[in-house]
Amino acid sequence: MTTPTASSALEAVDTLYSRDVFSRAVMRQRLPKDVFKRLVRTIDLGDPLDHSVADVVANAMKDWAIENGASHFTHWFQPLTGSTAEKHDSLISPDGQGGVIFNFSGSDLVQGEPDASSFPSGGLRATFEARGYTAWDATCPAFLMRGTKSVTLVIPTAFVSWTGEALDTKIPLLRSMEALSRQAMRILKLFGTDQGVSRVFTTVGPEQEYFLIDRELFFQRPDLVVCQRTLFGARPPKGQQLEDQYFGTIPTRVLACMAEVERELWALGVPVKTRHNEVAPAQYEIAPIFEISQLGSDHQMMTMETLRRVAPRHGLAAILHEKPFAGINGSGKHNNWSMSTDQGHNLLDPQDDTHTNLQFLVFLTAVIRAVDIHAELLRGSIASAPNDHRLGANEAPPAIISIFLGDMLQDILNQVEKGQLRRTLRGGVIDLGARTLPTLPRHSGDRNRTSPFAFTGNKFEFRAVGSSQSIAWPNTVLNTIVAESLDYMATELERSAGKAPTPARLVSATMALLRKVVRAHKRVIFGGDNYAEAWHREAEKRGLPHLRDTVDSLAALRARKHPDLFKKYAVLTKAEFDSRLTITYEKYVKELTIEAESMASLARTRILPAALTHQHRVAETVAATEAAGVKCHDTVAALGEFVNLVARFREALAVLEKVVGHHDGDPVKHATWIRDKVKPAMADLRTYGDSLETCVAADLWPLPTYEKMLFLK
Repeated sequence: MTTPTASSALEAVDTLYSRDVFSRAVMRQRLPKDVFKRLVRTIDLGDPLDHSVADVVANAMKDWAIENGASHFTHWFQPLTGSTAEKHDSLISPDGQGGVIFNFSGSDLVQGEPDASSFPSGGLRATFEARGYTAWDATCPAFLMRGTKSVTLVIPTAFVSWTGEALDTKIPLLRSMEALSRQAMRILKLFGTDQGVSRVFTTVGPEQEYFLIDRELFFQRPDLVVCQRTLFGARPPKGQQLEDQYFGTIPTRVLACMAEVERELWALGVPVKTRHNEVAPAQYEIAPIFEISQLGSDHQMMTMETLRRVAPRHGLAAILHEKPFAGINGSGKHNNWSMSTDQGHNLLDPQDDTHTNLQFLVFLTAVIRAVDIHAELLRGSIASAPNDHRLGANEAPPAIISIFLGDMLQDILNQVEKGQLRRTLRGGVIDLGARTLPTLPRHSGDRNRTSPFAFTGNKFEFRAVGSSQSIAWPNTVLNTIVAESLDYMATELERSAGKAPTPARLVSATMALLRKVVRAHKRVIFGGDNYAEAWHREAEKRGLPHLRDTVDSLAALRARKHPDLFKKYAVLTKAEFDSRLTITYEKYVKELTIEAESMASLARTRILPAALTHQHRVAETVAATEAAGVKCHDTVAALGEFVNLVARFREALAVLEKVVGHHDGDPVKHATWIRDKVKPAMADLRTYGDSLETCVAADLWPLPTYEKMLFLK
């Protein structure tokens, strides 16, 4: 038997990558040359899809899928539930002679018809109106989903109502990319850099944080099973205070799970690259290389599904909730975002002599302007009940939206304000003081991990996205607000310099515009500690919005200017925007109501009986001791304190059960009630419940503790 070498292992991975994808390479091999070229024009340039092309593609896709063991196909879409959806249909049909034939046509590929009545629509559809359509998204390749005893051909699609309203997250994302591309192309044309460029894309690389705990312990926690977060749980003596988890050695079982997740994702063409321990115990991260936004969004959903599916094979449970464990670091999803031409040029790459790169500075300041003007929208795009636990908790970016640029870019903007660009700061090198160690190139600026929106070399990192959230909506918002800002920049430059300006006029107009924008919007730039109270006070002085929770964020989004923006750039109609606002309200209410009712059930049926049993045990011990003629004043006193704690626990439980029973037909009023009445009642009950955990005998406590869940490897 030959032992595999490192090179052979690499070759195996190389062979594995995109194995289960109907990729461009596979299409080039299986499609007639003219059909392939026409399909590529649809994918790359947005040309309309011809049905004759769809028929040929469908036949080739069917043959490829059957050769790989597929028996069914499904249109895979992303409704407004925050997850994905699929309905499987067989590839076989009766042949009328007692046998079957494989059947999959262009119409099967292009359009499906799932029931639209059971998905949230926010008022776009009545509950009795069932018809909806899925439409093939040719920009995202089909792939194979392998089960234990099944293989399914999966076709990424968009999801619309019978009347044409977008019922998913994909359609607005694609529309927003078109809007940004149109405005970005105007900037490129002004600078004469549009030759050979047909479109501008946005790219994303989302970093996924998650927890892995023992699957057996997971199922012993009803709160984790139902709510994906612990509703009770005292802090363990050791949490993350020693800072020994981050980038630490990955436990063997976890590493095996990670490796299998990666291999499955590689087979699906997902370019995952990085894995490591995160800050909290039992917390980890997986991160891909950047991709075009709609493909990156699809791949992100596939990553979350794969984590959940693979973990049980290793006796683990993957938890993607933003705050599954109180008192330790929660999970986010850093969204690395940039703009690139279809020729591969990153428009947010500052290059070496940044002070001479006026085009880059136009795109940079357009983003700064967008984030400042539309901070409420950006904050609202990541608003959710789970994310409320993180934002502003000194473990994630605060709810105040600000931008970090770093020393080099900050210096250049200072020069812009003064009206003259003279230099680009250099980073230099770091001498480590040992001859055996190399000198290291130093970047021209440090990073700021407290910033919600930070420039990180050639992209912006939107760090406030929640770990369980689809990245489609935050990127839709980001694309749209930047499209508006690029529209403003292009219009101003065209007005002052003309649509075909001379180099001198363009430089003069650009410098004037940059200076104007920097002066108007520099308030959103902040390079210090975003967690500090001093910054909160400073942000208030600057007039930056501080939307502390989901209810405040959604209230701000009700202003007419927000749906008008999406309508102007053909991303969402007002009805489509309003529907998403309504759904977010409804989801907030439902999630927290489920949590509150689950908490009350745990308190009444598990924690209270355990506490009373402990109380009885201690009381019997006191009685037996004193019957023997021995006084035990300390134990009697402790028993009295425990009885009082149980009483307060009962009182808090009664309050929670009362307030959670409140119902209001108005989702805004109901969400406000949940925030102002239910959440405080839950916090009170948890305080007393966690205190009981520290007092009740370990053999009586009915739930696995944090210590067991977080440190069991």
